[in-house]
Amino acid sequence: MSFISRRTTLKSLALGVGVSMSSPFSVLSSTKSRKDKLGVALVGLGYYSNDLLAPALEKTENCYLAGIVTGTPSKAAVWKAKYRIPEKNIYNYETFDTIAENPDIDVIYIVLPPSMHKEYVIRAAKAGKHVWCEKPMAVTVEDCQAMIDACKQANVSLSIGYRCQHEPNTLAYQKIVQEKSLGKVMGLDCAAGYRENRTDHWKQKAEMGGGVIYDMGVYAIQGARLGSGMEPIAVNSAKVWTERPAIYKDGLGEIVEAELEFPGGVIGTIKTSFGDNMNFLTINCENGMIEMAPFSAYAGNKGQSPLGEINFPFQLPMEQVWQMDNDAQTIMERKPQAVPGEEGLRDIRIVEAILESAKTGKRILI
Repeated sequence: MSFISRRTTLKSLALGVGVSMSSPFSVLSSTKSRKDKLGVALVGLGYYSNDLLAPALEKTENCYLAGIVTGTPSKAAVWKAKYRIPEKNIYNYETFDTIAENPDIDVIYIVLPPSMHKEYVIRAAKAGKHVWCEKPMAVTVEDCQAMIDACKQANVSLSIGYRCQHEPNTLAYQKIVQEKSLGKVMGLDCAAGYRENRTDHWKQKAEMGGGVIYDMGVYAIQGARLGSGMEPIAVNSAKVWTERPAIYKDGLGEIVEAELEFPGGVIGTIKTSFGDNMNFLTINCENGMIEMAPFSAYAGNKGQSPLGEINFPFQLPMEQVWQMDNDAQTIMERKPQAVPGEEGLRDIRIVEAILESAKTGKRILI
């Protein structure tokens, strides 16, 4: 097969993946009525809900913004007017549990600091609603398991908001790895970070689930796991430090580096930072290299390999549109979620091993 034909084939793959998931054109021209969609309530109206999830919900085919939960009355008034949300579908954290009585709400999407995820996922499950939870899933493995157990006990679906696992370019490089189109993976390098200039955000507070490893670090861990197509068996070494101790206090990590060992001796190195911009995944295979840069951007990922370009083009907020549409369709079809709670738990298990390795200087089995 010529290079040109391989390139055409791969780009067609990425395009096919995107269209099969939900074509952006069909999404933007949805004709479904609200009664045919799942009603979603967003819990927490910060940047991610305001700038990405709410706009995405205006484009989704299978779900819509039905309600909100916020502790700020002024935000409630703005959202009520902007999105025409009925007063009965607006809740605060004290009235949250009465959402069980509201048939308009099918799914509760938890978009809060990580330390609050466990409480509100469990409360949502007890209210009988399906649950979507932002990453990181929680602060500890024990919390993740409690969330999974609560949803199973309530017989509701739980999905974690890993938007990239619904994105066509991510699926395209995963397909190359899974099908060994370039041979076996020999090693990989992944980095995720940005310059975080806030000083009093939850990301700078350990008690709220702060520190870079829980935020951008999870992207790097995901890149290593998806890029290798395997689960790590150990953290060989890790280092956690800060270059701004006045902001990242008491050992809270601003920068983290770690070496992950996968089956067969495959090594993955990851780095994550709140000090520098970085966003790439390099996968070394027997017969060539897959290079994704960026590999986890909101506006789209792109890359290349000896098989050709990996670049299904799209704009904000399509990753969130695909994610929520796919998760909603899965609920309606009563199928297992593509990104269940167990997926979030796997990442937090690795996070804990990285922190333990950094603390002890030892190799930590996972």
